[in-house]
Amino acid sequence: SLGGDLVRLELLKHRDPERRDHNLVLLGPEHRYALQSGLTTEGAPNHKTLFTPAQTEYTLAPGADTVDVKLEATGPTGIKVVKTYRFNRNSYLINLTEEVINGTGAPLATTAYFHLTRDNRPPPGDQAMMPTYNGPAVYTEASKYQKMSWSDVDKNKPPYPTTTQTDGWVAVIQHYFVAALLPAPKTNREFYTEKISDGFYRAGFKSPLAPIEPGATGSISVPVYLGPQEQSTLEHLAPGLPLVVDYGIFKIFAEPLFWLLKFCYQLTHNWGWAIVLLTIAVKLAFFPLQAASYRAMAKMKEVTPRLTKLREQFGDDRLKLNQAMMDLYKKEKINPAAGCLPVLVQIPVFIALYWVLLGAVELRQAPWIGWIHDLSLADPLYVLPILMLISMLIQTKMNPTPPDPVQAKVMMIMPFVFGVMFFWFPAGLVLYWFVNNLFSIAQQWYISRKYKAEHPAKA
Repeated sequence: SLGGDLVRLELLKHRDPERRDHNLVLLGPEHRYALQSGLTTEGAPNHKTLFTPAQTEYTLAPGADTVDVKLEATGPTGIKVVKTYRFNRNSYLINLTEEVINGTGAPLATTAYFHLTRDNRPPPGDQAMMPTYNGPAVYTEASKYQKMSWSDVDKNKPPYPTTTQTDGWVAVIQHYFVAALLPAPKTNREFYTEKISDGFYRAGFKSPLAPIEPGATGSISVPVYLGPQEQSTLEHLAPGLPLVVDYGIFKIFAEPLFWLLKFCYQLTHNWGWAIVLLTIAVKLAFFPLQAASYRAMAKMKEVTPRLTKLREQFGDDRLKLNQAMMDLYKKEKINPAAGCLPVLVQIPVFIALYWVLLGAVELRQAPWIGWIHDLSLADPLYVLPILMLISMLIQTKMNPTPPDPVQAKVMMIMPFVFGVMFFWFPAGLVLYWFVNNLFSIAQQWYISRKYKAEHPAKA
């Protein structure tokens, strides 16, 4: 009741990543994560004023779609505020309304503020191996979507307009979840992000109310979204709100890939099999480029013994060795970069797919088969990471061995380095990479075999 703040919010359909038998607490005292509001006028109720609830417990009645939680407080100057939280059935959207009753003897011109407070510590389940964004964001038509880290807030150099706007929203984002204040369209608002104390911050907006005559009432209502980053829901709430789902720098590829992932889910009704189908679809789409890359690698593998012999022949004479290698490439019509270029073209798409699988809240708590009960968590039995490591070793063996012994050793070590990293990656991401590797192995085997049939080995 102090401030009439929303200080704890538990999501009944999402589990805590560190305590699977507990619901996820989005707002709560652990991170001092709360929703606060009040008036800026001196002597008017604010987030430090003690409010009185109309009753001590509120329950959504059977058959009802909403429940209103009312609290009220009167400041020493006679200004009264009635704060109402309206909770909606089957919705993460809460409507917060402040009614201001002018109990003074003069017209009242005041400004209401709404903000979210939070410390800068990462949310539960955040991994050091794979950190995700945690911090405020502001959207306006003028500056579009702007994120700030907590350290950016410390510098007090906001990338968003600090003047009065008539559109936009402010939010605090963490992996899979968002708390967003969504002011009504065409109302004046001024956004702010501030440091309260060391490691503790607030992000919100101020909005002036129309002048209130003595004895009259004014009001302001703000929808607040507190829940998962479900794109199908966010896109209907406010312009730009789906941007809180972090797709990295390759968003232009990520959005259609997520649409395709959802389409695959509609076919399979299982997010694990949807990932498998999507990976296969992407691999088939890039098959012509992949084929060119594998043909170039097959050519390189064919001349590898001759490259090794040249290295033995010229020893440490790098100039003569490089010249001999270029002559060999020219004679055999080999472009050493030909195997890399097709791969480079595909990299943006595969990175975008990585971010789609990392950021999609739909994969959170989504089972696949057997022991995989949550595609957003690491494989509990490490089966997928081990299979992934084996597939990477097979790929390394199939690729041409670099003539440089140091490079050859590095190529053999790399699968173990990446394989160990994947032990902590979400199962959905490891599944994607494993299926991708399987099809790469199959494609490379097929194309290499076809190349050998068309080009018999030379003496």
